[in-house]
Amino acid sequence: MKTTSIVRSLAASSLAVGALVASTQAAHADGAMTFLAGEACDFSLEWAWSGGNLTTKEFKDENGNPVRVLTAGKGTVNTYTNLGPGPGEGESISIRTDGSVAQTVFNRDGSYTVTATGHNGLILYPGDVPAGPSTVQYVGKIVYTVGTNGVWTLVSTSGTAVDVCAALAG
Repeated sequence: MKTTSIVRSLAASSLAVGALVASTQAAHADGAMTFLAGEACDFSLEWAWSGGNLTTKEFKDENGNPVRVLTAGKGTVNTYTNLGPGPGEGESISIRTDGSVAQTVFNRDGSYTVTATGHNGLILYPGDVPAGPSTVQYVGKIVYTVGTNGVWTLVSTSGTAVDVCAALAG
């Protein structure tokens, strides 16, 4: 698995991972990630986020093992920038998210399933199902799994979607 795949997985599940440290915590995070051409879009893409106020709550089984994490709160401003090469290079779009709720369920085989409602972005790589590269910002509900091999599988979506790659392609 590429290093950026690991980073992507960690970023997407950072709230779940953070919840493993404390049973309930509030988080405010600003940050950015850069994806190489062919990973998140056909061109290099920067995804930056700011603001937001999210709370996570971890649920454990009788043996103290995490089985589920809930994350909810105020959304962020997501800014996507086409870093090129090619048409649209330098173009950016900012999407204000108005909050979300995500439930991560840890499966017995080591995979996990995420059900997210509200405003959520999803980045799929060429090795994912369906194969990327794709970056989509959803308003509604998305369900996806992350296998023990790092492959993300989109199970379902409902609501509206913005194809970030198409919007920035120029």
